[in-house]
Amino acid sequence: MSTAMTFGSKTFTPRAPDKGAFPLDHFGECKAFKEIFMTCLKNNSFNSSKCRLQSKEYLECRMEHQLMTQEPLEKLGFKDLMDPPPRPAEENAKL
Repeated sequence: MSTAMTFGSKTFTPRAPDKGAFPLDHFGECKAFKEIFMTCLKNNSFNSSKCRLQSKEYLECRMEHQLMTQEPLEKLGFKDLMDPPPRPAEENAKL
């Protein structure tokens, strides 16, 4: 009886992974960046705010190797690392 029920069920329809799900780095293309990031985390008591530059570089590597969707770094929370603050000489020239 239970086998008759399985024939009437819907077929599986594949879908794209949810945002945040991405393939593993099977070939180790970004392994060096990951190791640098993990070392930074360990050295800073796993305070990720102190390792943002390493995190940015790791995500850039993943995007370059199609291991995750290309996203603007500003959208990933790295705007402050993209636009360095103006130098004091530049500020004085504007005044």
